[in-house]
Amino acid sequence: MLNQFSRTEILIGQEAIEKLRKSSVAIFGIGGVGGYALEALVRSGVGKIDIIDNDEVCLTNLNRQIIALNSTLGKSKVDVAKERASDINPDIKINAIKTFYSIETKSEFDFEKYDYVIDAIDTVAGKLSLIEECKKANTPIICAMGAGNKLNPTKFQIADISKTTVCPLARVIRQELKKRKINKVKVVFSTEEPIKPQESEEVTHKRQTTGSNAICPAVMGLLIASEVIKDLTK
Repeated sequence: MLNQFSRTEILIGQEAIEKLRKSSVAIFGIGGVGGYALEALVRSGVGKIDIIDNDEVCLTNLNRQIIALNSTLGKSKVDVAKERASDINPDIKINAIKTFYSIETKSEFDFEKYDYVIDAIDTVAGKLSLIEECKKANTPIICAMGAGNKLNPTKFQIADISKTTVCPLARVIRQELKKRKINKVKVVFSTEEPIKPQESEEVTHKRQTTGSNAICPAVMGLLIASEVIKDLTK
């Protein structure tokens, strides 16, 4: 019988579709990268997804975030994302969690209940904490490295953190994980040299604002989703 996942089933088979339906995934960060990862997982038939983010949709999100529309400005990102996901697949179980993930909030999550975790957050401390918690729980995790200040989507790669090059964020994460004696962490990163941002009126915490576009965060998010789907259907 035809259903909304029939075309996907032609490619991966009914057994794989059932595995996705029974899978539980957590996405930390529903921005440019996390939003596209969510979109692909929902359209692929993942049955249960927790989405974690404490931000609201703002004007500068419109250039790259799939949930950002003029009609969603000022609304909670996880609320908007949940409504969109449920409209795509009414049977999906979406849990919208309005929390900024950090070392202080990690105790709110049971990482053992997830089949996969996607790290699409911005802070180094948060990323390291997510990796540590997933390692303790023996839960697979894939992490987004730097997508900002990039223009070439063909430079993104999927690799173990130990194999990363060029990306400044990956370098920091790699060094910090080495101190913690943690290895074998799957990441998506870019081998493109970061572009120096031009002057901007936008100031974020007194730091240079990162440049972004509609392509690179989307490509990173879709690469992450493709890897999760591949691993879940093995």
